[in-house]
Amino acid sequence: MNLHFKKYMLTGLMVWLPLAITIWVLSWLVNSLDGVLSGVLSGLAAVTPQSLSPAIERLRSIPGLGVLLVAGFMLITGALVSNVAGRWWLKQWDRMITTIPIVKSIYNSVKKVSDTLFSSNGNAFRTALLVQYPRAGSWTIAFQTGTPSGEVATHLGADFVSVYVPTTPNPTSGFFLMLPRADVIELDMSVDQALTYVISMGSVPPSAPALPVASRK
Repeated sequence: MNLHFKKYMLTGLMVWLPLAITIWVLSWLVNSLDGVLSGVLSGLAAVTPQSLSPAIERLRSIPGLGVLLVAGFMLITGALVSNVAGRWWLKQWDRMITTIPIVKSIYNSVKKVSDTLFSSNGNAFRTALLVQYPRAGSWTIAFQTGTPSGEVATHLGADFVSVYVPTTPNPTSGFFLMLPRADVIELDMSVDQALTYVISMGSVPPSAPALPVASRK
């Protein structure tokens, strides 16, 4: 009886836990953005006429409005900087930010990383790899982030790849390695499948790629 009870409890937990965590994360995001919007509206209420206060309070009571406004702001910003005039203003903004001490170091670093990761022409985090880490004979999942360049490339020589080895179960932390291309194995699985495999600590294996018709015979 106890074995069946534990089995059913664990099975039920596995069914509902992913949904519960997803709802919790989304709820945290909505509440955080609504909190930012509430602060902005409070500042706006302090400088606007008293007659506009009821309208501001109505905006404050709309749940999820912060998410919609942030998404809309991002879309408008993306549309504006996609043309020549928008790109010119973006360059002026970058030039102004990079004149501020301390801020420019953080801004430049974050901008370089985001441009690399989210560029449609880049190769970062688009290929899952199998590498030996932390020692020979011990294998783990990694993601290719590019190839060494500059002074590092002159010391390493040709045919090296830069890889990111995520930790489990938190893939946002990990290790950056530069390995010979001959020492890594490129996998057919997608990045999403590889991340799921890492986060689940190997308990959710990726589905095997379909075999060609000729090889099934």
